[in-house]
Amino acid sequence: MQKSYPLLSQINSPEDLRLLNKDQLQPLADELRAYLLECVSQSSGHLASGLGVVELTVALHYVYQTPFDQLIWDVGHQAYPHKILTGRRDQIKTIRQKDGIHPFPWREESIYDVLSVGHSSTSISAGLGIAVAAEKENAGRKTVCVIGDGAITAGMAFEALNHAGALHTDMLVILNDNEMSISENVGALNNHLARIFSGSLYTTMRDGSKKILDKVPTIKNFMKKSEEHMKGVIFSPESTLFEELGFNYIGPIDGHNIDDLVKTLENMRDLKGPQFLHIRTKKGKGYEPAENDPIGFHGVPKFDPESGKLPKTKTIPTYSDIFGNWLCEIAEQDPKLIGITPAMREGSGMVEFSKRFPEQYFDVAIAEQHAVTFATGLAIAGFKPVVAIYSSFLQRAYDQLIHDVAIQNLPVIFAIDRAGIVGADGQTHQGAFDLSFMRCIPNMTIMTPSDENEMRQMLFTAYSMNTPTAVRYPRGNAQGVALQPMQTLEVGKGRLIREGKKVAILNFGTMLHEAQIVAEHNDYTLADMRFVKPIDGDLITQLADSHDLLVTIEENAIQGGAGSTVNEYLQSFNKIKPLAMLGIPDHFIPQATQPEAYAEIGLNAEGIEQKIQALLR
Repeated sequence: MQKSYPLLSQINSPEDLRLLNKDQLQPLADELRAYLLECVSQSSGHLASGLGVVELTVALHYVYQTPFDQLIWDVGHQAYPHKILTGRRDQIKTIRQKDGIHPFPWREESIYDVLSVGHSSTSISAGLGIAVAAEKENAGRKTVCVIGDGAITAGMAFEALNHAGALHTDMLVILNDNEMSISENVGALNNHLARIFSGSLYTTMRDGSKKILDKVPTIKNFMKKSEEHMKGVIFSPESTLFEELGFNYIGPIDGHNIDDLVKTLENMRDLKGPQFLHIRTKKGKGYEPAENDPIGFHGVPKFDPESGKLPKTKTIPTYSDIFGNWLCEIAEQDPKLIGITPAMREGSGMVEFSKRFPEQYFDVAIAEQHAVTFATGLAIAGFKPVVAIYSSFLQRAYDQLIHDVAIQNLPVIFAIDRAGIVGADGQTHQGAFDLSFMRCIPNMTIMTPSDENEMRQMLFTAYSMNTPTAVRYPRGNAQGVALQPMQTLEVGKGRLIREGKKVAILNFGTMLHEAQIVAEHNDYTLADMRFVKPIDGDLITQLADSHDLLVTIEENAIQGGAGSTVNEYLQSFNKIKPLAMLGIPDHFIPQATQPEAYAEIGLNAEGIEQKIQALLR
């Protein structure tokens, strides 16, 4: 460690943390926050979320006997302080890098990472299962789930809360409320009362009174209503909601007051049944630039923490930018175009659209299933909904894609961002499966643009159709291709890029540039197939009849992907032709830069050429 961190340098595990005196916890938190800022500014990664939970992380590992007691983080953007305190302090600068530590809690990496995460709203469901198992073990093991105010909006989280309240299992859910103004914070009095309500005296009096009053139903009901009313007045309106779900609600309390956090957690640790602690925190806490711009500092590149300025973005637009511009262009002409995002406005390139066309823009929060069926309703009513969604997040709405959109053959457009290799976010975010899981669905049209101009033309083609369509494109900068006036493409037709000999490469998507290098170097034929469904059978037949080997290239899982479509077409006509399918292999791709991942799996020009040459030999 470059700077001096006298307390943090002694913490190699939570056992070391628990040897500290309580008055050392805030100085430790201050060092942890400074170290986190130093490391992430040098390595890149998620910053603002971690800065906001420093005190909470210290308090949890101080009060709970981790890893015996089990701590579960939802999503995991905020888990960097947790990693630092659980034996990975010196490795944190390798986070999100090839062969470095994982960007999210990861079971294979540490016994302190109970649940491998990356997608939102899973913590309470998994935590409940772990808590039920702990109850059956009768070992006194505690279960704590930390979930954010965004993640708790998802239906899955409320399904889990509903089940947990019905089971009356011992577990603690902590709501880290750092953005949404769910309730008014009433300050020091509120924190004081939270400590009282979580304390043993209040709990003993409440439980004892309930036993006595069980024999007097009228008085019992009156006292129960009085308690609920008091909590509603003293604390916050949402306390009633969580109480009705079967939880004992405490809060909201200041998530940066480590003394109150420790005392409240100590009181709550031994309470029976499902407990709910609501804390209020500030994203980016302790670093003014991140406090002022938590969205900008959510995920950061390498930057200078002294200046507090992030590097300027490249002038080359991303595919997401191209999509956002297309939305604006169409919305200027068509008030019935509706843009929908499940809480990914910035990532999906929809900021400008949301500002210019607020009546045509809907952020449905972290609710992918709802996003798709919401689009269904709009399509039924005669609107043109466009669901902008990451490939790996569309997995969460697969039933809705089939049941609500495809079966009814409705004109919903899926703009699938982050398709293929995403990079540093690792296994949970790679868009490896969308071609495989979509192409088996009747009524779907699936397009794979090779560059940003094709992407625009395909989006316009989808907009002009009256059936479910998907256009999938990768994360990152576009290729600098000039944009042409929009026109509809002939559905199901590819294009021949160059004619060569022996080998025909059938490209699906933005690997076309790499494929073209190989084709030109070896005088191979190259086709840009454009459509995965419907497939261009005529072009496949033409190439199969005139070449010794066909090679498909796609940035999707080989199993069931575009190459499988070509193979199935050939088999249906009994054409026995050597076919090599290149794509994402049958394992989950770990974190690395996109170029590093392409090289690792052989999807760059060098890897493609080596595989073809090996097949020819």
